Amino acid sequence: MHEQRAARAVLTERLRIARELHDSVAHSIGIITVLSGAAARVVQTRPEQTRQALTGIETTSRETLLELQRMLGALRRAEPDDAMPGAASLAPAGSLADVPQLAERTADAGVRVHVAWRGERRPLPSEIELSAFRIIQESVTNVVRHSGARTCRVAVGYEPEGVTIEVVDDGDDGLGGPGRPRHSTAPCGSGFGLLGMRERVSLLSGQFSAGRRPEGGFRVTARLPA
Repeated sequence: MHEQRAARAVLTERLRIARELHDSVAHSIGIITVLSGAAARVVQTRPEQTRQALTGIETTSRETLLELQRMLGALRRAEPDDAMPGAASLAPAGSLADVPQLAERTADAGVRVHVAWRGERRPLPSEIELSAFRIIQESVTNVVRHSGARTCRVAVGYEPEGVTIEVVDDGDDGLGGPGRPRHSTAPCGSGFGLLGMRERVSLLSGQFSAGRRPEGGFRVTARLPA
């Protein structure tokens, strides 16, 4: 029984590390991919737009590098007996307060994110704040990389006993944008994004759904008790 508990603890920690690495890196790489494509397409005709894209790539790359350095530092500092969930802080604590900055970075990649706040905003437990932010981040990443949409809507609702999240896009409008080729209709590249979101919500005893909308596009919803 002791060996089984130890094995489960190691597996849980490996999954936690995998989720954090995926969520923190996938968004930034998606933005960099789109911006580099934009720069390549207009480098000869629109030097100012190329300069803006390259500046966005540099900024996003620096932020991602710093986050990876913090993760690796936390992992190296962890003692062997700490291989349990929550033993090491793998990344800077993300929170719902970071959503406006996320929307700003996403706009640089050609997707405008409209954020709506409902209810009375208040501080939530750190694990709720982090999971809520990561769910929004991953959902927006999927819009940038896979939907072909130029806009998406993020709604965060504060309720007396929890917080709700909804991320909706209307699908490919056929317009796209510089460096934004029309992607596959698959909602997620590897499938790990949706899986990671489901795991986060499940660990917090919340509710999660994701799927295509009858009128077009994709919707992700989650409710986290707090």
